[in-house]
Amino acid sequence: MTKDLTVGRSDRVLWKFCLPLFGSIIFQQLYNIADSFVAGKFIGEDALAAVGNSYEITLVFIAFAFGCNIGCSVIVSQLFGARRLKDMKTAVYTTLIAGGVLCLVLMLAGLIFSRQLLELINTPDNIMAASKQYLDIYIWSLPFVFFYNIATGIFSALGDSRTPFIFLATSSVSNIAVDILFVTAFNMGVAGVAWATLICQGVSCVLAVTVVFKRFSKIKTEHKADAFSWKLLGKIASVAVPSILQQSFISVGNIIIQGVINSFGSSVTAGYAASVKLNNLVITSFTTLGNGVSNFTAQNLGAGKPQRVHEGFKAGIKLVWVICVPIVALYLFAGRYLVYFFLDEPTETALNVGVRFLQIVSPFYFIAALKLVSDGVLRGAQLMKQFMSATFTDLILRVVLAKLLSSYFGTTGIWAAWPIGWTVAMVMSVLLCRKGVHFSDAKKHTFIRHRHA
Repeated sequence: MTKDLTVGRSDRVLWKFCLPLFGSIIFQQLYNIADSFVAGKFIGEDALAAVGNSYEITLVFIAFAFGCNIGCSVIVSQLFGARRLKDMKTAVYTTLIAGGVLCLVLMLAGLIFSRQLLELINTPDNIMAASKQYLDIYIWSLPFVFFYNIATGIFSALGDSRTPFIFLATSSVSNIAVDILFVTAFNMGVAGVAWATLICQGVSCVLAVTVVFKRFSKIKTEHKADAFSWKLLGKIASVAVPSILQQSFISVGNIIIQGVINSFGSSVTAGYAASVKLNNLVITSFTTLGNGVSNFTAQNLGAGKPQRVHEGFKAGIKLVWVICVPIVALYLFAGRYLVYFFLDEPTETALNVGVRFLQIVSPFYFIAALKLVSDGVLRGAQLMKQFMSATFTDLILRVVLAKLLSSYFGTTGIWAAWPIGWTVAMVMSVLLCRKGVHFSDAKKHTFIRHRHA
């Protein structure tokens, strides 16, 4: 199933497209939430700290997979909007080949340097072995992570947000069951949590890629599509590389922040591991909705309808703010119960740290959501310099302030860095978006709407 995002009332089209994306990312986050839940409830506080500690490093690898997703999705969206179906197929094949090579390089680097990465973030000695065990197994799952992300990017580019939702819903629920089975019945500890994730990701990846190729076989073109194009790779990379850098530097920044947090001890690390999963659930969800705005923007630019981008931008803001209201209320008033959900007989320190983090950060989700919708428009319009400038401002502020404020206010100072970084970057992103939204006349995107000579 494909969906043309260039026709119909913009707000209805965007909401109908984005809501399954929101559901998909909720289920995708259940992978990591399930890992933390099972580790904290059935193994212990140190196991939760180990999974949460390794998670910050896995985000670096995910950043590369996410970049492949976005690069492929934006360019394929534009080509689909322009009805350049032969080039669209070539763009997909090119991404799969380039993504596979990149994945192999990252796997080698990860397996060789996993311990050094954990030492870099001051991993406490009592959780080092479990952290490395989880990280090493996760690295073996990277091919599934990469190709699944590329497949979902293709589905989104074609206007299909339901298929990824079905895959993720099924695999996420299965992951919870396999997590509990491996840990409780087979006594596999942290390794069981990691293997369960690998297996379920593998199944969803194989299914997603299979459906992509079946769907592409039904799209007829006058001439056979090329298997690889350096020119299209350059177009894909122009979107993918800034997105990779964005996510990578955010992850590196989070790793630096994780090192500061680890210096306060494993109880603080465990409390943060619980609350940051809840935080990442929200931010990743809004990032995915921003990706939906990117697809909407790219398809309409490819079709030569820039006026719909303005409408989509407004509709995107309304959508994320509607979602923000219940989430902020839940985190503010039920944060203690949510953090406790991850911890079995937690120390008071771990519990208080998690609750305090949510109390400080969650009211600013409205600001973070607005930034991420603006980022979506910038990415879809390929205004990557503007996109990067706002992102790096957020990152640099959060890292510098976390290290600086922690010296004076302890962990509370670290948590305060999030709202400050989000606020400054949001102002930049919105201003750049409002200015750049006049970008997209025919001149900017002639490579999409017209065939090259």
